[in-house]
Amino acid sequence: MINSTSPAKIVQETAQKKGFPITIKNLSTPARTSLEAAKIIGCDLAQIAKSLIFKTKNSQKPVLIIASGANRVNEEKISNLIGEKITKAEPDFVSQQTGFIIGGIPPFGHKQAIQTFIDKDLLSYDEIWASAGTPQANFKISPASLAKITKGKVVSIT
Repeated sequence: MINSTSPAKIVQETAQKKGFPITIKNLSTPARTSLEAAKIIGCDLAQIAKSLIFKTKNSQKPVLIIASGANRVNEEKISNLIGEKITKAEPDFVSQQTGFIIGGIPPFGHKQAIQTFIDKDLLSYDEIWASAGTPQANFKISPASLAKITKGKVVSIT
């Protein structure tokens, strides 16, 4: 059961409002990495949609990159797409900008709109798994639905 003020409830309500109802799966143990999540869920590592918050170096704006669990983000490539260098965001910045903690960042439901990029490798799957706001809650979704909800730009991130 999801508490009405829980991070997972925020994620679930956001998906519902945007016309993409999801079912939250509570994991038996917290999954703080993509590998842990894939093992617990029983899916391929590449099907994990990890939400990573970066910060633009000069303007200090958040950037969300939803990456396949099997991939590392090429920060230079994303910086070139944005036109400004990005760096990995600190935990305080992440929670201030999103309302969620690192290890449980969902792809949507944040405090504000965040410029979003989606790893094109996620589109090769019928369904992918993403965090639902905590390290112990996940949900599955189609990559196409994820792109519509987040209004993310699909790019090569590697």
